[in-house]
Amino acid sequence: MGLEQIVLVLIGAFAGGIVNGLTGFGTAITAIGIWLYAIPPTVAASLAIICSVVSQTQTLHLIWRTIRWDRLLPFVLPGVLGVPLGTFLLPHIEPRFFKLGVGTFLVVYSAYVLARKGEIKSAWGGRAADGAAGFGGGILGGLTGLSGVLPVVWTDVRGWTKEQRRSVVQTFNMAILSLALVSHALSGLLTRQVAVQAAVALPATITGAWFGAYIYRRLADRGYQRAVMVLLFLSGAGLIWTSW
Repeated sequence: MGLEQIVLVLIGAFAGGIVNGLTGFGTAITAIGIWLYAIPPTVAASLAIICSVVSQTQTLHLIWRTIRWDRLLPFVLPGVLGVPLGTFLLPHIEPRFFKLGVGTFLVVYSAYVLARKGEIKSAWGGRAADGAAGFGGGILGGLTGLSGVLPVVWTDVRGWTKEQRRSVVQTFNMAILSLALVSHALSGLLTRQVAVQAAVALPATITGAWFGAYIYRRLADRGYQRAVMVLLFLSGAGLIWTSW
């Protein structure tokens, strides 16, 4: 590894750790745009999954008491089914078009939320719609580690509180990405190169997660929502930028 590569991996890992500690998700959508300048897409995807699981473990104590399994399981169970499909698709997806599509969606939706004056709170679709969001999150989790994107958007549509949203998103991410990590291992994607990158990235990821958790404790519901949407907007813009 060259010095420039090490620096980029550290920057991405630290930024992803902060975001994950703050919001309960976001390692992949923050770090991958940086890592792709230094490492191949398949390595970046596996590294994002490893760093995400470690970051979420560091901050699990923040949401443990607010977890409601009746709200969480409709997301997790379909999500589990989506992970192997995402892992299967990984070698067959054109990275440029994938990043452009996901980035455009994130920019448009987050800009809409930041611009709207009132809150929305919809119960449309019930648990079936929750399951669809979970299934899509599972596919994205196996594909690139972006498992949190769809559940984050959907919990915003539901109008849940900061604690309700984070307890679903973070626990969902931990379950899906842990399975994705096993799936990557069985598929032979956890190579020596991934192990070397993880050894470099994890100390920065853990430090960033602690710092992000410190900020999270000081945010009210509206502040948390805006922080999440600003993150989605910047991440979407970054994915669009790196797709050209």
